[in-house]
Parts: sequence; C-alpha cells; structure tokens
Amino acid sequence: MKVGFVYIIVYNRKQKSNFKRNKRNRNMKIIIIEDEITIRNELQILLENAGYETFAPDSFSDITEQIIKEEPDLILLDVNLPGISGFDICSQIRGKTEVPVIFLTSRTDSMDELTGILRGADDYITKPYQVPILLARIATVLKRTKGIRETTGFTRKEVTLDISKCCLFYREKSAELTKNEMKILHMLFQNSGNYVGRMDLIEYLWENQIFIDDNTLSVHITRIREKLKTLGVSDFIETKRGVGYKI
Repeated sequence: MKVGFVYIIVYNRKQKSNFKRNKRNRNMKIIIIEDEITIRNELQILLENAGYETFAPDSFSDITEQIIKEEPDLILLDVNLPGISGFDICSQIRGKTEVPVIFLTSRTDSMDELTGILRGADDYITKPYQVPILLARIATVLKRTKGIRETTGFTRKEVTLDISKCCLFYREKSAELTKNEMKILHMLFQNSGNYVGRMDLIEYLWENQIFIDDNTLSVHITRIREKLKTLGVSDFIETKRGVGYKI
C-alpha cells in the first residue's frame, strides 16, 4: 500500500505477481523444515520471490516420507525441531536420497557445524542469516549438485546487460552500473516485453526495508536512462503510468 510518498511493503504469499522474478529457478523445489512459524513463512516468501517452488510442512513425525513424496531439489533444515533432531533427519534423508541439504540454524557452535557436515549436509548456515548470502549459497549448492548454469548475459534491442561485469553494452560502447541499477535492469531483461510493477521492483531491491521513499526508484530509473543515452540509446525503458516499466 502507498501512504503519501512512502511505500509500506506488505508481503502476501498468496498474491502472486504476474511477472517472472527468476526464470532460472522455475520448477526448482525447496523444502523448508523449520518449526518457527514466523521464520518458516519468511523463508517461503523469500524463496518464492526468488522464483523457487516451496513446500513447508508443519509436522515432522513422518518428514522423511514427506521428502520422498515431494521430490525436492534442496532441503533447508533446522537443527532444533520438536521431537526430533535435524541431525537425525539428515541421517535418515541420506539413507534414502542424495538431495542436497543445507542446515539453517541458530546453533553456532563449530562442533554442531561439523556434526551437520558429517551427517551429510552440503552447507551449514547460522541465523540470523543475510538474505543475499543465503540465496547465493542456495544457488551455489544447486549449481554444484544439479549442474545449473548461471546466465550472466542478456540482450534486448542490441543492448546487452553483462551481470558478471555489472555493465551495459551497446555496439562498441559500454557503461558501468551500480548494484541497484544492475538489479533493476536484470529484472527488466528477465521479463523483457512485459511490464514490471513499481512495487515488484521495490520489493526486489529493498526486501528487508519497511519504508521506502517513492522517489528512490524513480531516481535510479532516471540514472539508468541517462547512462543509456551516453551509449546512444533512447526510449529503451518504457513507462506506463500505474502499471510499471518494460524494455
């Protein structure tokens, strides 16, 4: 919702955006085994916004059977669960499947981390987690275990966005981008031909902040357009009032 010139970002997992946030992650399923409802819901929203499909059971008595049934691509697993240890669940999982497991837990002792790895986990992340780092480590494990290839270049109307170099290219010219400029363009390129809403962009850029000045996104878009002009490109980003932006 919008109040004055400030956005209050409200997440609702049941309300799906029409655009694709991350085409690369589509059909990749992650099971979240976490007993804290707030954290479980937060992880579901975060992962679904990143393009993953999620399954988050609230009962763990037959968790191994649920995992086999759901056939996930990755499991996020807490250690402290009611009635059973995450370490024991990991051992049970390893007896039946090689699906990658990442422990996500508040237990920070090095011996706990060693136990997790010895039980067959692929990574061990402690809470509180940083969202970009969590997503990066999930992507790394999936890339290693599933052979996912990272797309680093996108082209539209002869304009190329190079993620690895954080640059825009047009013919023989190039322009460096800031982190947020690159993220905006990344989303627009991923959804080329379709409008991406302002709120979708704001949530994607500032997912952990509650109050965002309405003018902040406009400033970034203006700077991107100025950089495109230096490359000799005009009218690349289209604006439709009340709808959003598209390329």
